[in-house]
Amino acid sequence: MSAATAATPVNAEQTGRRVEEVLERLAASGDPAAAAAAEELVRSLMDFYGAGLARILQLLSSAPGDPPAGLLGDELVASLLVLHDLHPEDRDTRIARALGSVREHALDVVGFDEESGTLALRAREAAGGCGCGSGSGAGAREAAEAALACFAPEVRAVDVQTAPAGPTLLQIGTAPTGAR
Repeated sequence: MSAATAATPVNAEQTGRRVEEVLERLAASGDPAAAAAAEELVRSLMDFYGAGLARILQLLSSAPGDPPAGLLGDELVASLLVLHDLHPEDRDTRIARALGSVREHALDVVGFDEESGTLALRAREAAGGCGCGSGSGAGAREAAEAALACFAPEVRAVDVQTAPAGPTLLQIGTAPTGAR
């Protein structure tokens, strides 16, 4: 592999979509043998690269310490490890890592619905309370979705709720102090 190829960023989500599109075109071509051969080729390559990644992780884990944070924090490497079910971090840790990469949006995890794959997030507004905090709006959702696609693809949808800044949040089922 050349240095230019290694430096070119690859988007795992776009690559996956491209592979699916090519397989669909082959299936639609009317040549079932070509479509079956292409699917077998993709499976073989996935098995080959998955085995290589598993070996890399095995060698890294036998060395003193954990896998380097840079390895787990790299979007391309993380997406490959998740794709092959090799990522050593659990889903919640990977979600936190993804949201940590978009800190400027100040997002907190509210919950995750495993059945629908929906991650509920709360965006904290800026202290000014003008409703235009850095974490609110479509920009926060888009940033979270992009980061989660690599680190936690099991998150299929993101729901961002806006919360006021400061300690003014009430716990459900409780009344504010002094209210009767």
